[in-house]
Amino acid sequence: MRKLGKKKLGILGGSFDPPHVGHLKISLEAKKRFKLNTVIWAVTNKNPFKNKCENSLKKRIFLSKKLALKNKFIKIEYYEKKFRSNRTINLIRFIEKKYHNTQLFFIIGADNLINFHKWYKWRDICNKCKILVFDRGGYKLKSLKSVAYQKMGDKTFDFITFKKVNISSSKLRKF
Repeated sequence: MRKLGKKKLGILGGSFDPPHVGHLKISLEAKKRFKLNTVIWAVTNKNPFKNKCENSLKKRIFLSKKLALKNKFIKIEYYEKKFRSNRTINLIRFIEKKYHNTQLFFIIGADNLINFHKWYKWRDICNKCKILVFDRGGYKLKSLKSVAYQKMGDKTFDFITFKKVNISSSKLRKF
């Protein structure tokens, strides 16, 4: 009888305001490189480090589902109502309970690693997940010097270099 291994689940959290091909590309790359079974796009009502969203939560969820439609491994979720928090550690704890016997991979851009040490209970996030850091133009060197990377290193953070899509939600909102 074949022994089944742990399932592998990626989590890409964010406001997705708006969702774009960059979100899709890093999800596909993470799936391929780490053999992820599923990638959850955990849409947040409001990112604690940003001003309010341009688009409503309902519209951002709709646009995310539309963008990911052909990629069945991507699941669009809004969990905050279930656990009454927009903190990443609470999202991870919730997903841990929901998906037993699953290895978690938290997906971020290199720009997020620079201030990762300011995230609520960031060390707990590091202890619960392998963190996949996708390089974004001009951020890799700063992120390698970040407090979180200096304290936790390669055992926690895995840098992914790939053919980047030069796009961000911030840039799209300006159009």
